[in-house]
Amino acid sequence: MAPVVRVSPSLSERLEILGEAARYDLSCSCGPSQPRKRGPDGRWIYPAALPSGKRVPMLKVLQQSGCERGCYYCVERSGGAAGRGASFTPDELARLFSDMHAQGSVFGMFLSSAIRDGAPATMERMLATAEILRLRHRFRGYLHLKVLPGARPDQVERAMQLATRVSVNLEAPNAARLARMAPAKAFESELVAPMRQIARAEAEGRFARSGQTTQLVVGASEETDAEIGRSASLLYGRLNLARVYYSAFQPVPGTPLEGKPPTPFAREHRLYQMDFLLRKYGFGIDEIPFGEDGALPSATDPKTAWAALHPERFPLEVNTARAEELVRVPGIGPVCAARIESTRRKAPIRSLPALEAMGVSGRAAAPYVLLDGRRPPVQLALAV
Repeated sequence: MAPVVRVSPSLSERLEILGEAARYDLSCSCGPSQPRKRGPDGRWIYPAALPSGKRVPMLKVLQQSGCERGCYYCVERSGGAAGRGASFTPDELARLFSDMHAQGSVFGMFLSSAIRDGAPATMERMLATAEILRLRHRFRGYLHLKVLPGARPDQVERAMQLATRVSVNLEAPNAARLARMAPAKAFESELVAPMRQIARAEAEGRFARSGQTTQLVVGASEETDAEIGRSASLLYGRLNLARVYYSAFQPVPGTPLEGKPPTPFAREHRLYQMDFLLRKYGFGIDEIPFGEDGALPSATDPKTAWAALHPERFPLEVNTARAEELVRVPGIGPVCAARIESTRRKAPIRSLPALEAMGVSGRAAAPYVLLDGRRPPVQLALAV
């Protein structure tokens, strides 16, 4: 077990408050498999996934709590009773993290903040923390900085110079939906504009680290899955985002949306499955099987639903199919497709157990494949 850094009662209390408040932001790569969970060494340490996929302990914290914005879904809105206006000075937070990192209890840091005294002033404090870490404490590891809505372009530029990864949280798929949950935020000028600035910097080779991410709150503004999917597709295609994260809306007492039903985590899960199709499997947004109501299928995953709608493409011979065809088969992902291509160069793949030994879900793939010209013995009907 990693050592726990001892801090003063004042710092400990603030770390508890500001670490707890930071847990609602998923764009630091905590990911769908670890939603809203605390780490074993304290409330503020989270098991986060790096861009490489490696899981590491991350200090996830706000610079300050008690936001002056009035987003309808947020516990920090209009002063945030839960946050009680706690804050760290840049020097305090940088020193606290540096001590924790030196003792091995954390690997990196995700730093965000509630907005107080305006976004530029708040962003300046976050940048000061990052600068102290990089320049005074000589920290060269993973640092994720949240770009706040309303930050100046020069602050966005400085964040890219200091951070390993940056994020701008859209929260909603379009301006109309954002207005229903966060009317004080300007979708284009405060959120999309800095994302475009970061994308341009990446394209010009001025930000070649781990890119940018964003978060969408699911279900707070009556948006459909199709709206979310179209937004994610544009973000990946036009702004080269590294990841889009989806956070199922959960009502917070004392906010205008406290009476709204919580969004089922099953919906969040389906959106992540859709996201993989767009980001890793080569699917276009027009191929995602949304229903007439704009919802993803609830009874099955989107790839299986797509496959059931395209019987003309199946069964597919795994010994001759191209990788881009193999990943369209339920139960076969990019890694498994590469293994199939490597294995079949040596000998044909003739059995379902051989396919499963490569990591393929045999039960999911069986209805859609041929193995050296033969259907697997557990072949099921294509109809759903």
